[in-house]
Amino acid sequence: MGTPLTKQAVADLYFLEHRAKVLDLAAFLDRFDRASEPGADDFRVQALTAALGLVLDGQPERARRVLELWSDHSTQPIERAPMKGALGAMPLDARERR
Repeated sequence: MGTPLTKQAVADLYFLEHRAKVLDLAAFLDRFDRASEPGADDFRVQALTAALGLVLDGQPERARRVLELWSDHSTQPIERAPMKGALGAMPLDARERR
């Protein structure tokens, strides 16, 4: 394995890419807030904003902790899938019931 990059090198290489991702995320949240159902919320958006708290908390292993937040930790199979494909996050209250 080579020598790890310096913090300056990481910033030089990746800052603009991630700046664009943050801007895209902000635009998504703005669109969601402007959508036609005032007061309506979605568990996926709640999970996304909860993940932002983990991203900003300054603690190590942010990526692992975000993935754990979004993951289904249940061990019992469900009778029937609600849809084809994954939803990308679990409802936060459903995680507390397990």
